[in-house]
Amino acid sequence: MSQTVSRALRLLAELGEGERTLDQLAEALGVHKTTALRLLQSLEQDRFVHRDSAFRYHLGAGLFALASLALEQRPIRRIAAPHLAELNAATGQTVHLAALEAGEVVYIDKYDSRHPVRMYSRIGLRAGLHNTAVAKVLLAGLPLAERRRIARGIDYVRSTERTLTDPQALLAELERVAEQGWAEDRAEHESFINCVAAPVRDASGRVAAAVSVSVPDVVLPYDQVLELLPQLLATARAVSADAGYVPPATREGL
Repeated sequence: MSQTVSRALRLLAELGEGERTLDQLAEALGVHKTTALRLLQSLEQDRFVHRDSAFRYHLGAGLFALASLALEQRPIRRIAAPHLAELNAATGQTVHLAALEAGEVVYIDKYDSRHPVRMYSRIGLRAGLHNTAVAKVLLAGLPLAERRRIARGIDYVRSTERTLTDPQALLAELERVAEQGWAEDRAEHESFINCVAAPVRDASGRVAAAVSVSVPDVVLPYDQVLELLPQLLATARAVSADAGYVPPATREGL
């Protein structure tokens, strides 16, 4: 990747964290203000960056349009949408759809809880590979060699006292997830959030996405979150069916 492209992408990533001044952006890139300004002017011309009246920079409308197109190019998101909305309405809890992309797990859709206390997340945000239920589902769907490769490369940052902190523990957990067909995050990412997730398969049988329900423990205790599992699994099966997946037992009966 050229240095100019790399710097432009770093600028956009920095602005993704919030508005910034020219000085702040130049410092973040480690370049002179004139270099940062040239990059910003080019991005501004294509509406990827917007400068307000106070001379602070923001992400621009052009980038929002690209993000919308990127989401539209994910057919699983469109297929899942009515089922996720129904699950959200039935449970009242936060529902996510996540996918694996270039070795990272990314939230590609979200339906917010109707409760005031909820999990912080947003579409496009990366999920922890070792401490979230959606990541466990997606990694468990990979061939064993690929699971091992990814597990070895994770930075096992401890988020809570329950976070898995080494490859062996994660690989054992992934084996359990693959066998039982669902995953849990029992206060592993955030100490007050419990989550369950299930795989969504496409016509080839590949795990194409993970759907989850996340609940703060002040809303429901862990045992009651597990009571949502049948609804979650039914939703994942419905999305998979609409994506063309036919379970092996059903195929054998044809």
